[in-house]
Amino acid sequence: MQRREFLTTATALGAAAPILGWPGLAAAAQPPRISGPHVHANLALYFAQGPSAPGPVPLTLQEALAKGQVLVHETGDVNRLIVENRGGEEVFVQAGEIVKGGKQDRVLTVSLLLPRNSGPVPIGAYCVEQGRWQPRGKEDSARFSSSDAAVPSRKAKIAMNAPAPQSASPTDRIVGARRPESDIGRRQSEVWKDVAETQRKLAGTVGAPVEARESRSSLQLSLENKQVLASVAEYVKALAPAIDRAPDALGFAFAINGAINSADLYPSHGLFKKLWPKLLNAAATEAVAEKNGKDGAPPKAEEVLAFLDKSERGKAGERRIDARTTLATRETEKSYYFEARRADGAVFHKNYLAR
Repeated sequence: MQRREFLTTATALGAAAPILGWPGLAAAAQPPRISGPHVHANLALYFAQGPSAPGPVPLTLQEALAKGQVLVHETGDVNRLIVENRGGEEVFVQAGEIVKGGKQDRVLTVSLLLPRNSGPVPIGAYCVEQGRWQPRGKEDSARFSSSDAAVPSRKAKIAMNAPAPQSASPTDRIVGARRPESDIGRRQSEVWKDVAETQRKLAGTVGAPVEARESRSSLQLSLENKQVLASVAEYVKALAPAIDRAPDALGFAFAINGAINSADLYPSHGLFKKLWPKLLNAAATEAVAEKNGKDGAPPKAEEVLAFLDKSERGKAGERRIDARTTLATRETEKSYYFEARRADGAVFHKNYLAR
C-alpha cells in the first residue's frame, strides 16, 4: 500500500479563496495537506488533514433518525420532503443521503444544518425508486425510517445539483430555493436512468441480479443485496482502518480506476469520522459498480490537491436554499464544486465532483 503526503501552498484549498468562511481551516496557521493514496483494487483514498473548527459536533442524519430526534415526512410532492429536528442537538444532513421508506425511497439533494427544535424544514429530494406509491411491507408510507446509505454515483450527484446548462431557457435557470418544474423533471429522469445503470453495473460485477422482488427499481434495496454487500465489504475491511492513521482528517477524496472521482470536506474531524462508514461504503459500492479489470495507476496526492484547488476557482454561482442555508457553486470544464454555507457565512460542507 502506497502512502504519500503533500503540503498545500498558501492558496491551496482556499487559504486565500474569497468564498471560504470556515473557522479553523481557512485561516489555519498550518495549511491543510493531502495524504494517500490508500488503495484496494480499483479504489484509492486520500485524506484532507488539518485543524478542526471548534465547537460541538452535530448529530448525523443517520444518528438522529435512529434516536427518533429527527422525522422525515412525505409531503405529497415527489420532489419535496419535510425534515424536522425535535431535539436539543444540531443535525447535519448531507446531499446524496438516501432515506428509506415513505411512498418511495428518496435521495436528498442539499446539505443542511438543522438547528435545535427546528420545526418543519422543506428539503428537495429525488426518487431512487420508480412505480411504488404505497407502503412497502410494514413500512410507514408517511415517514422515512432510516438513512444508512448514500447514493453511490458521481453521475447521480451531478444530475441532482449541477448548474442548469447555458442552453436552458431563462425560466429554467432561475436561482432560488425551488427549481422550476421542467428542470426538476429533467433531473429526476437523469437520476432514474443512473439508478438503472448502477443496478446493471453492480449485477455485472457480482454476477447475479441485484433487483429486489419487493421493488425492482429500488436503489436502496439493491444496495442491501447480499452479493453487493459481500463485494463492498472486501473494500471496507481493507480501507476502513486508514482513518485511524489520520486523526486530523477533515474529509477525503477518492479515485476509481485511476481517475479522480469526488471529495467531501467538513469543518471537523469529529463530524467526518461519524460520516466515514457511510462515505466509505458509497465509494466502495461505486468502485464495485465500475470494476472493469483496468484499475489504472492511482493519482498522486499533488494531483488530487490540484483538482481540489482548481475546482474552487471555477465560474461562480449561488443558490439560496432557505433562510439559513446558501449553496455556492463553482464550475470548470473538468469539475463541479458545491459549498454549503450557514447564514453567517460559515461553511459546513464542501463537495467536489469530477465531470
